[in-house]
Amino acid sequence: MSTVRVAVVQASPVVLDAERSVAKACDLIGEAGAGGARLIALPEVFVSLYPSSRWAHACARFTSAAAEVHRRMWDAAVDVPGPLVERLGAAARRAQAWVAIGVNERDSRRPGTLWNSLLWLAPDGSLAHRRRKLMPTLHERVFWGQGQGDDLDPIPSDIGRLGGLLCWENFMPAARQVLHRGGVDFYLAPTADDRDIWVAAMRAYAFEAGAFVLSPVQYLRRDQFPDDFPLPDELASCPDELLVGNSVIVDPWGNLLAGPVAGREEILYADCDTAAIIAARRVFDVAGHYSRPDIAMA
Repeated sequence: MSTVRVAVVQASPVVLDAERSVAKACDLIGEAGAGGARLIALPEVFVSLYPSSRWAHACARFTSAAAEVHRRMWDAAVDVPGPLVERLGAAARRAQAWVAIGVNERDSRRPGTLWNSLLWLAPDGSLAHRRRKLMPTLHERVFWGQGQGDDLDPIPSDIGRLGGLLCWENFMPAARQVLHRGGVDFYLAPTADDRDIWVAAMRAYAFEAGAFVLSPVQYLRRDQFPDDFPLPDELASCPDELLVGNSVIVDPWGNLLAGPVAGREEILYADCDTAAIIAARRVFDVAGHYSRPDIAMA
């Protein structure tokens, strides 16, 4: 067993600007890599806008403003693979680290649907995996299509098995079970949920999985939106801080190793002793001796 330094990036994107958001992400990856991190996690849809319920409810109407929000989200989205992914891969290669980052994904070959996707970049700069959010929540369904669910299995790496779920799909027991069966060692949970209950859930899920949990959250202020944002009245009614952060790193026993941090941008670090994984699963292995398929519903 070994010790793996990990980093969780709590930061703000450059709203509705994919090029500058990726440039900022690359700088943050470089900083975390210089800090010794071998696994670096950035927030959900860091490139380059999360459609917050504080204003996005207005997009469930047939209005020109709603259409303009979608158009600008499309313009500021990421083709996978594509040139922006290559830039992120190059940053991962320079950092010699595994990198996970959330993006609004598009397919320019057939314009239309967007997906909330989690990208994994390997230390050699390659795109190791891409998974799409299974179930957008409430207003999010106006913006994102559903993932197919065939991309949930953890991926092998030199530091352990890497996997993750996005935001409230972490509350889906069947989705978590796929990660458990795959023996996930580093469980990523990028989210736009900055409530205290999310921190409690991350501690519980770390113990459930017998894994290290990394949960990055954006820090986002209202004044970081462009002046010509298509829904000015809705945005004006939002608080100064739309997302306060509360990112965390949790060990397999449910103990907080770093965070929660609120009210600022920050990179959180933790040194993860991977011996804790097998030690925790000796006591409680949810996919092993604590698995009871005989009581599962048919």
